[in-house]
Amino acid sequence: MNTKEVKQKSIKGLKTIIYGRTLFVVAAFLVQFALLFIAFIRLRQYSLFIYGFFILLSVLVVLRLFNSEGTPDFKLVWMLPIVVFPVFGALFYVYIDTQTGTKRLKKRLCEINDVIKQYTPQNNEAREQLFEENIQMGRFADYMQTYDNSPVYGNTQAVYYPLGDDQFPDILAELQKAENFIFLEYFIIEEGRVWESVLSILKEKAKQGVEVRLLYDDTCSLWYLPSFYPKLLEKEGIRCKTFCPIKPIFSSSYNNRDHRKIIVIDGKTAFTGGTNLADEYINEKERFGHWKDTAIMLKGDAVERFTYMFLEMWNVSEKGEEDYGKYKSPREAALPRDGFFLPYGSSPFSEEHIGKRVYLDILNTACRYVHIMTPYLILDHEMMMALVYAAKRGVEVTIIMPHIPDKQYAFVVAKTYYNELLEAGIQIWEYTPGFVHAKVFVSDDVRAVVGTVNLDYRSLYHHFECGVVMYLNSQIDAVERDFKETLKQCQEVRPEDYKKQNLFVRMEGKLLRMLAPLM
Repeated sequence: MNTKEVKQKSIKGLKTIIYGRTLFVVAAFLVQFALLFIAFIRLRQYSLFIYGFFILLSVLVVLRLFNSEGTPDFKLVWMLPIVVFPVFGALFYVYIDTQTGTKRLKKRLCEINDVIKQYTPQNNEAREQLFEENIQMGRFADYMQTYDNSPVYGNTQAVYYPLGDDQFPDILAELQKAENFIFLEYFIIEEGRVWESVLSILKEKAKQGVEVRLLYDDTCSLWYLPSFYPKLLEKEGIRCKTFCPIKPIFSSSYNNRDHRKIIVIDGKTAFTGGTNLADEYINEKERFGHWKDTAIMLKGDAVERFTYMFLEMWNVSEKGEEDYGKYKSPREAALPRDGFFLPYGSSPFSEEHIGKRVYLDILNTACRYVHIMTPYLILDHEMMMALVYAAKRGVEVTIIMPHIPDKQYAFVVAKTYYNELLEAGIQIWEYTPGFVHAKVFVSDDVRAVVGTVNLDYRSLYHHFECGVVMYLNSQIDAVERDFKETLKQCQEVRPEDYKKQNLFVRMEGKLLRMLAPLM
């Protein structure tokens, strides 16, 4: 690293401290936890009756955990603090379980979803055509419509991007074509070539009278952008706000971040995939070797679902009524049918966990192969069994992982799953040039998924996510070709490789795996 790069990094770090709220928020959270713990200690010493109450509280919490609905993995992870800190663990569970912020967010999302349903009805022609092609996929589409308000679309075409480098020029070109509105929803926005190029067009379009809205997750305010950044953009005519603003008062709702990546232009064009608006996603900046990511552009009827996914998240914090009908895709947006598309959103407040169900359906119905690219591999029991069962019934299951991780703790936990997967006949390969951030499933040359959903608890349970299922679309071949080309740059993981790991690393992975549902 040369002197200039060191200076730039130092300046960036200083800006993070000055503009960001990271240290203040973390300190405030720690103070709140400390006060909770001190209150518990003092009350326990004050009276045996109070201590007896806390013991009873612990028993009631355990009974509630055992009898509640939900994933066993999360019940087990809550047992850990209750066992290690019998009374304080129970008190902390009650504190989290009674948070009102999460309940308000869930209620508001349900209200918006009920309104939006009337604007995204199922096209009967597309549904009937899908049933004629494949009854199983037809049933799956009905499930998605019923439980996620995600209809199946025809009259749509797609372009798949094997790298963020390939996607970036098309994003700029399509933004330049905007005439009515531009919606952007991102997990990460960071100053640099990518964002400055996009922002320049957004400012220009806003001056031309195009409606521009930007929604990004508030964790950006902790690491990448100053907390007052939305006000700066508002002065440029860009409506901007952060999702679930992080405040010094601790709330369990902060665990549910907006991990989606969406651009919608005029209801005619949509982008989604793994790429955020930062320079590493186009390999303009090197962080963990070569950054392998994927994305997709849709044109046609299916774009409408992304429009309303954005409006759903935007209006969570709005008090006024949105004119949803104004953003219906124009009829001329429809294109000749090229297979079928199922754009979907995944919410942490849905009992269905749609992002997970999409992956499980592919694993459980594949006949020849399932090829997967994912940056993280932190699996619950159900997902692990689906992968293993697919391999044991003769389906070729191959997973591409990073060789250079972005989060070391997540990487060591992922390796604890390797042995069981390899023993079942699943192939695991690591991308030697660098980091894989792609979230891709492709199966049997007929079905593929491109989106934001990682194979970890955070994506499958905690975050807001999105993606698109493609069936019998011409771009599925491009996804599979990309997988095979990427595989040529990978090294295979073998069972003996796990045994060669440092003993400390293996123990670290096993210990951290106990906390996997929180990762």
